[in-house]
Amino acid sequence: MRPSAGRKTSPSEAVSEWTAGTFPASLYLEGPDEAVKHALIAELKRSWAARHPESPRARVFRAGESGVDEILAASQSVSLFSSGDLVLVLEIEDIGRSEKKVTALADGLAHAVATSCLVLIESAAESARASLAPLRAAASRHLTAVPARRAELTAWAARRLEREGITAEAAAIEALADASEGDSVSFFNELDKLCAWASREKPVRRSDIEELLRPVIGADLPEYLAAVAAGDPGLSIQRLGRLLASGASEGTVLFALSNLVGGALGGWARHRELSDVMRRRRSPGELSQALEAVYRVEAAWKGGRVDPVAGLEQATRELCGL
Repeated sequence: MRPSAGRKTSPSEAVSEWTAGTFPASLYLEGPDEAVKHALIAELKRSWAARHPESPRARVFRAGESGVDEILAASQSVSLFSSGDLVLVLEIEDIGRSEKKVTALADGLAHAVATSCLVLIESAAESARASLAPLRAAASRHLTAVPARRAELTAWAARRLEREGITAEAAAIEALADASEGDSVSFFNELDKLCAWASREKPVRRSDIEELLRPVIGADLPEYLAAVAAGDPGLSIQRLGRLLASGASEGTVLFALSNLVGGALGGWARHRELSDVMRRRRSPGELSQALEAVYRVEAAWKGGRVDPVAGLEQATRELCGL
């Protein structure tokens, strides 16, 4: 089945269509919330595999590493063994650097094979990338991943638990949403943890959730670095506070910040994907200035000229671009 072309759709509408076995010939997926984006892709892959057992696995490309012809060939080829394929193209913004490539890909979307599903995925950005407008317009579906509201988060959880064969009290799902404080990264992390922990023999209760949850949700260092890399100062400061409250040392955080920026400049990175996010958001000159800011804070802290927490907050804001 095919939905009508050229319409924007909401995450809940899209998931309902996929679950029913209705897939667009082409989908443009963008938005600021990478956690919701990841969850949507997971839902799409699961629904596709359920409806297309002959070609269950998605074919994944990176726009900067694959040509337009290769991407279109992957989505337009039909074999005797497969009626179509799910094709995911990551970091589609890399194609936006060439107007010729954007035009060629947009023209190709108009001739997408009805039995395949070509998904163009744009990384989060501070503002819409105007160069990609032709692709957004040409795709038969346009989906924006924004921070999920409470009702949407609980719906995600209910759907996932049902699929896993896990029964949970409504109060337990509400507790999960309460604890994440509207942070989709924390919510989906805790949902994964719950699914791995829960038993199919007995329902999950609110008391189980309260026992399972971490003392400080969102305290993981990668989550803090993800907010910094995305340039979200409010969320970064919030996660910094949780990180320090969980017992992380100031020195560990400073090293992680310098490694994040150094990786964006081309050096070794512990969290390469996060350094890549920062590299796409800031120019080389801005990254160099950010790295110098981290070094200045470290020197001031070790010299006793600044409170370590205040210094980390300052460095966090500077790396976010304030």
